[in-house]
Amino acid sequence: MSTRWLDDDERAAWVRLVAVVQLLPGVLEAQLRRDADLTHFEYWVLSMLSEAPERTLRMTALAARTSSSLSRLSHVVARLEARDLVDRFPCPDDRRATNARLTKLGWTTVVAAAPGHLGAVRDYVIDALTPRQITALTGIAEAILTKVDPDATATGVYREISDRREV
Repeated sequence: MSTRWLDDDERAAWVRLVAVVQLLPGVLEAQLRRDADLTHFEYWVLSMLSEAPERTLRMTALAARTSSSLSRLSHVVARLEARDLVDRFPCPDDRRATNARLTKLGWTTVVAAAPGHLGAVRDYVIDALTPRQITALTGIAEAILTKVDPDATATGVYREISDRREV
């Protein structure tokens, strides 16, 4: 099998995508740490819980929604528990499972952090693009996600959130 090298346009697109993937998380993380004393992943966990019914999810469902391993999520939830932002308790439907619930302080924290985070998202991504580019970016991201997660195992939740907001 011969190597299909990237042409100049493909290489330019690839290098820019890699730069975005490398740099954007750090920019968003810095804003959240500075303004809300949260990591980006902690904010994402709180955000996913804030959108769940009764602000509660099974740990396995929360791991899926955050594209995280259960082990990584457990460590982060333990840190959030220590700060009284989340609590864990046995699932009433299945005592072998554990639920995570956003506390009142967790709700207050995520609500307070959201404007700054969304401001950073707007500043670094949304406002840098025209409406046409946003539409193109949605299509581009969907095409890539279809290849890297064909069964939507990790990304199905993101699509559900997006679709729910479009209604």
